[in-house]
Amino acid sequence: MTLPRVHPTPVHPTLLGVFLACALAAPAAAQGQPQSKSVAQFGDWSVYVSTVSPKVCYAISQPKTRAPEGLKRDPAFFFVSTRPSENVKNEVTVTMGFPLKEGSDATLTIGAMKLQLYTKNEGAWVRNVADEAKLVDAMRRGKDLTVVSTSLRGNPTTDKYSMTGLGQALDRAAQECK
Repeated sequence: MTLPRVHPTPVHPTLLGVFLACALAAPAAAQGQPQSKSVAQFGDWSVYVSTVSPKVCYAISQPKTRAPEGLKRDPAFFFVSTRPSENVKNEVTVTMGFPLKEGSDATLTIGAMKLQLYTKNEGAWVRNVADEAKLVDAMRRGKDLTVVSTSLRGNPTTDKYSMTGLGQALDRAAQECK
């Protein structure tokens, strides 16, 4: 059975704000308070928790390799988030660091698993909520993950992420967001 995405926008505004605060290390509020804080590092994955309400916890990593080299791109991030106030657990989001070709899918591969990701602007998400739990399980067991996409300019790109430390990072994020 295919379950549709339950939220109308691909990225929750609070999650995007928390992510950007983490990724860019910029002050988010007028008081200069960051919207998230780092609570742990496990291998290639970091764990962050929002310091504003509603609470958001996530594991985040950057690609180990990006191809082709030499393209003008902002940093990419892969994160798995939990938002208890919305009953969301282990939501996968990829921020590519460049605008994606409109109407294109990104392809995520880990081990024998291959998923088509819905894309919009610079982001990519799992189309079917039921596939998210399977993906996270494969990520816990896997060594590395590859995301292939096409930029707005038509450039094919490949980002490869390490799964080293992901299991521990997800466990800590879940603990922080109980």
